[in-house]
Amino acid sequence: MASIIEVEDLYFRYRDGTEALKGLNLAIREGSRTAILGPNGAGKSTLLLHLNGINLAQKGRVRVAGQEVKKNNEKMVRGMVGLVFQDPDDQVFSSTVWEDVAFGPANMRLEPGEVKRRVEEALCAVRMEDYREKAPYHLSYGQKKRVAIAGVLAMGPRVIVLDEPVAYLDPCGKDNLIAILNDLNGRGTTLVIATHDVDLAAEWAEQVVIIKNGRTMALGGTALLADANLVRQAELRFPIVTQIFQGLPEMSLERMPLTVADAVREIRKLLRH
Repeated sequence: MASIIEVEDLYFRYRDGTEALKGLNLAIREGSRTAILGPNGAGKSTLLLHLNGINLAQKGRVRVAGQEVKKNNEKMVRGMVGLVFQDPDDQVFSSTVWEDVAFGPANMRLEPGEVKRRVEEALCAVRMEDYREKAPYHLSYGQKKRVAIAGVLAMGPRVIVLDEPVAYLDPCGKDNLIAILNDLNGRGTTLVIATHDVDLAAEWAEQVVIIKNGRTMALGGTALLADANLVRQAELRFPIVTQIFQGLPEMSLERMPLTVADAVREIRKLLRH
């Protein structure tokens, strides 16, 4: 499947002199689920701001659907790539949920009927249709996150990028949000998350990108999360499931479980022996 996002030799320095990105490379397939991992200061959030044109490349290239992201097409790019910030209070600001989700489509100068249709569909997609008249400050943190996603979804993007989407959510809120993301991906939306949660990455992602010090360390399948040298160098940790099985001499690296489903399968094999 073709790449919808391509990042090539990307550099970015902030005004205070901090070098956040130092020649970073990656490619994201259309319709995929990608997790970007790395320690604090790796450049994850800075990278996300490049994917929808909030930040523009100082050196190197970012391409979305084959078009290089530049000043003259940043609005078009933002229509294709929606960004959900880590803190929903940075994104949800209107007096009601309905008004907040309608803000983006209304500013696209769509017909009122089309705005209404998009808002309704977006609220249904994140299971917030019963809260349309609620004031956002009366919502829980998890509900605000869902409203933030709805606001992006109403813009009709092909890609949704989320910064630490499950941060500060309780277990039920986390499960609900992941179910919503999976529903969106099932409809063809490309999803990219930046996260510290290796267990989430192992269970959810199809592709993992590991970055450190503004550079790409590795890009591939979730099996990367069982690579001891890579995990140590990237200042990550193994998924909990993997940690449990590492002490078993019967387990080879190729068979090392990463997810609960993997673990169940391996336990059944061990019991048969």
